[in-house]
Amino acid sequence: MDTAVETFRHFALRAWWLEARCEILRVLRTPAFAVPTLLFAPLFYTLFGVLLAPRGDGGPMSGAAISEYMLATYGVFGVMGVGLFGFGVNVAIDRQRGLLALKRALPMPAGAWLGAKIVSAMLFASVCSLLLAAIAATLAGVSLAPMQWLGLFVVNVLGMLPFCALGLWIGTVSSGDASPAVVNIVYLPMSFLSGLVVPLAAFPSWLGAVAPLWPSYHLGQVALKVVGRDAGQPLWLHLLVLTGVTVVCLLLARRRLATTA
Repeated sequence: MDTAVETFRHFALRAWWLEARCEILRVLRTPAFAVPTLLFAPLFYTLFGVLLAPRGDGGPMSGAAISEYMLATYGVFGVMGVGLFGFGVNVAIDRQRGLLALKRALPMPAGAWLGAKIVSAMLFASVCSLLLAAIAATLAGVSLAPMQWLGLFVVNVLGMLPFCALGLWIGTVSSGDASPAVVNIVYLPMSFLSGLVVPLAAFPSWLGAVAPLWPSYHLGQVALKVVGRDAGQPLWLHLLVLTGVTVVCLLLARRRLATTA
């Protein structure tokens, strides 16, 4: 009996590993997706957080302060794209091609398909976060404590999960052809309206008042809290909103997947 259980566990773990490996290779072999996803946020940060940042130290609008602020917000901006495009576009394409129906017919562990996509997204989020940290430390002159660097990395990698869930739901309700446009309609306005690309202080006050409606705002505030530049709301509030978004989107996606291929 014990041997049978161990054999089952061995094959289950191998199935999870192979599914994750194939998903990562699939993304790497699609440079039109992989390259922009990895480089979009670092390039924006290099432009606005390094080249166009004001010079001088000290004060809330100094070059160092803006570079730190943008390091946190562009990290969130980058991993949002990984989650939304990695799930929203790929899941929609898989549905359109009938791959999800095939996965259901295969003798594979439940959740391996979803777990493989999460592992792949976390890998890309990790690379994006490390690229931003390297640019910040070398070109922008950002100096953080070791625990702050680690905190930003953890926030980026784990904070991507709500947007994976949102992307999964988008992928279940849109076609493969329409999904890139749908994701962009969600991704770009939400990023701007949350103060990730441009600080909220640059917008009219009424836009800043509605910013907490977006999950990207709350993840941005968690990242900014790590570097000491957040708006001062409690951490539990941001985590509660992000958890709620994750749960709701997963339930909506599960309901949709249960009724469609």
